Amino acid sequence: MRPLDLLRTLTVMLIWGLNFAVSKAGLAEMPPLMMMALRFGVAALILCPFYPLSPRLLVHVLPLSLTLGSVHFGLMFTGLARVDAALAALLVPIQVPIAAVLGAFVFRERLTVRLLIGLVVAFAGITLIVGEPRASDPVPVLMILGASFVWAIANIQMKSTAGINPYALTGWIAFFAAPQLLLLSFLIEFDQWHLVGSAGWRGWGAVFFQAIGVSIMSYGFWYPLIRVYPVNIMMPLTLLVPVIAVAFAVLLLGEELTWWLVSGGLLTLAGVAITVVRR
Repeated sequence: MRPLDLLRTLTVMLIWGLNFAVSKAGLAEMPPLMMMALRFGVAALILCPFYPLSPRLLVHVLPLSLTLGSVHFGLMFTGLARVDAALAALLVPIQVPIAAVLGAFVFRERLTVRLLIGLVVAFAGITLIVGEPRASDPVPVLMILGASFVWAIANIQMKSTAGINPYALTGWIAFFAAPQLLLLSFLIEFDQWHLVGSAGWRGWGAVFFQAIGVSIMSYGFWYPLIRVYPVNIMMPLTLLVPVIAVAFAVLLLGEELTWWLVSGGLLTLAGVAITVVRR
């Protein structure tokens, strides 16, 4: 990999890892569903004017706005609001082996022994993490694991979007996901507008970091890279994300790093590594 491309890749990992701590700080000032509605609203306002909505694009963005936009992010950030950022960051990597297994069933890809071993090891790590005292409430943990499963489903949907401009895809998914999340916020959450109006730099900083830093900047780097370099080079580098996320959670949020969390995290990452790292 060229040095400049390696720097871009590491920048993406840094943004994705930092996002856990930034989002957790923002969730102290805004309810999660409303925060996601604002995030997608900002991303749509920036991207959609530059990319017209065609019938071909509409066929893809409508279902993805439900799975990837509303359900995945709704579950993920509602769960994140109720657990530590470090714990959430170590639960999320389970989505990689789940996506691989679902892909094997849906696309009749070969289900290898290595893939199954990686899945078992990763789930063993998740079991250790769930045994951590801070994970005593099963509901947010199940939300984050459910979000990981929905992310895997969305990746299967993404298979049919080859050739579509990624910024157009991101912008119009955001356009249709924002009102869905706004409706969910009004049905489930309380006192949203007061909290949004009283939010400080942490809440609004989290919204703009996610909209611009994550949705636009990081994927602006990531999509060209995965088109140039093999998946078996790029995917192992994503194992840096939970490590960076845990480091920022400890340094910026003052979260405690326990042996339960470290052991479970290492085991989960080992399972994911078995799944994605080729010989």
